[in-house]
Amino acid sequence: MTLDSDLIIERRRLRRRVSLWRVLSFLLLAVILVALLWPMTPFADGEKSSAHIARIDISGTIVEDRRVLEMIRKIGENDAVEGVIVAVNSRGGTTTGGEALFEALRELSESKPVVSTIGTVGASAGYLTAIAADHVIARYNSMTGSIGVLLQYGNAQGLLETIGVEMDAVKSSPLKAEPNFYSPASDEARAVLESMVNDSYEWFVALVAERRNLSEEEARKVSNGQVYSGNQALQNKLIDSIGGEEAAVAWLETEQGVTPNLKVVDWAIREDRTSGYLPFSIAGITQDSSGSLIESLAAAAKNLAGAGVSLDGLVSVWQAPQAADHFMRGEADSD
Repeated sequence: MTLDSDLIIERRRLRRRVSLWRVLSFLLLAVILVALLWPMTPFADGEKSSAHIARIDISGTIVEDRRVLEMIRKIGENDAVEGVIVAVNSRGGTTTGGEALFEALRELSESKPVVSTIGTVGASAGYLTAIAADHVIARYNSMTGSIGVLLQYGNAQGLLETIGVEMDAVKSSPLKAEPNFYSPASDEARAVLESMVNDSYEWFVALVAERRNLSEEEARKVSNGQVYSGNQALQNKLIDSIGGEEAAVAWLETEQGVTPNLKVVDWAIREDRTSGYLPFSIAGITQDSSGSLIESLAAAAKNLAGAGVSLDGLVSVWQAPQAADHFMRGEADSD
């Protein structure tokens, strides 16, 4: 009888332990699910329900990102946003990326006062983004400008001949896939490239003239590909004043009637979504049975790095001379 009682008591203890572990396991699973799904939220949370000034950070390589454009649209629809500061710190990127940002910010300026600040550098597509604002501010020693278009493409014909490799192609027309890396560009191909570069250049210059209230002659004079310090840019009417974010806030308050002493709140998308989030990257390694482990590891590393951006097509980016070797394919580049 005593044995049966002890057995019953022990079973009850086991049930309680199992129940406790079930509850703990459920809570742990809930925490994991929240951690996994949280990065999928497209916009970072912030104090956006009360009146504030929105800060949009445009840094690094500029590409066309639908999430950023959607965020800008939401800022325009948010009644709590009284003004917008576009903080630019970018040497440029794709021309279409700069164009998309320019258009989105111009649309935003129809509902909110927009001011831009240029940090260390705001060149090419970075400068194009900055002049979308109603007022442009840069530091005295900021680097800006670089208005112009350049197309670079490599030619490895000499190397291929040295190692004994011959390349040939069957094309539907002479200009298909021109220029290529294994033979010099023909005069006809170069003429086509020049016409495309010139068309993009004229578009860029026209925007500079319009946004900075310059004559065509003035706009062309400053659109020679040169980079300017903030002070030089001010003298050439490429920016409106020297300063930083404090000057931007002061302009919003004094010139645009924004409520004084509002908090500046960052609006930003979450960069690490499912593709770059560590648990998903690890899951990609373990679940992908179609390729080798090395291939899976390489793919996961690429997701985690996330910083490498391929700039295909026309690009508007200022680059130092040492960076020229990054553009080995045919790519147009504002310089």
